[in-house]
Amino acid sequence: MLRVAVPNKGALSEAATAMLNESGYRQRRDNRELVMVDPDNDVEFFYLRPRDIAVYVGRGILDVGITGRDLFLDAGVNGDAEELLPLGLGASTFRFAGPVGDFSSVEQLHGKRIATSYDGLLRSFLDREGIDASVVRLDGAVESSVRLGVADAIADVVETGSTLRAAGMETFGEPILESEAVLIGRTGENPHGLEILTRRLQGVLVARRYAMLDYDIRKDLVQQACALTPGLESPTVSPLQDGDWVAVRSMVKQAQANNIMDELYNLGARAILVTNIHAIRI
Repeated sequence: MLRVAVPNKGALSEAATAMLNESGYRQRRDNRELVMVDPDNDVEFFYLRPRDIAVYVGRGILDVGITGRDLFLDAGVNGDAEELLPLGLGASTFRFAGPVGDFSSVEQLHGKRIATSYDGLLRSFLDREGIDASVVRLDGAVESSVRLGVADAIADVVETGSTLRAAGMETFGEPILESEAVLIGRTGENPHGLEILTRRLQGVLVARRYAMLDYDIRKDLVQQACALTPGLESPTVSPLQDGDWVAVRSMVKQAQANNIMDELYNLGARAILVTNIHAIRI
């Protein structure tokens, strides 16, 4: 039975659970449940703190897990565990920030105190860049550390930046890391059920990016229409009762669907329909 770690709370938990549901896996209905068995898919889910998931996978206690790339790298188990699949959820950046006007580059951090909740990730970056600075490990609310005199700057996960601005701080330098939710597993291992899980998650990712587009078009315009809707491999073209017309079905990117519909209509297509895709295998 494949043992999968899932975040137990927060936005990442909700997004990961929704994705697993869309992938056809049974998920808990009560947030107090810590373990959930899906006998139909031969999978057992364990709901854990996102920060701990990499440790459980890295030590081989669980087979795979969903966590943030930042948390995975901060855990220091990337020799025992590896990133298997980016999931496109919870996008954020790990960046330096300081009081407005105090810093403009990371080189100015030499000899400074930097507060963070990701000391492993930060120390690796400082060592790699040759920056001699003190790391102050905090469990949260690091944006208050400068005002309270604990640190000169911070390194933290930034989504919108509104919390930093409210604290009178700004980011500086290039992002240390671009993070998102990822599926991780034991390095070099392929337990039973992992290939199916990965394929299903990939199917959800594709389904969320694409929509199914159907339309009718005159035969003499098919080539021009198909140039607008080439699909992943090739569109499906079917005859209609009116021999001068055909029906075309093709996948298009969600973000481009309305623009393509306008172009098709101007070309002469009619009965243009867009439908969401729930799941897909490619």
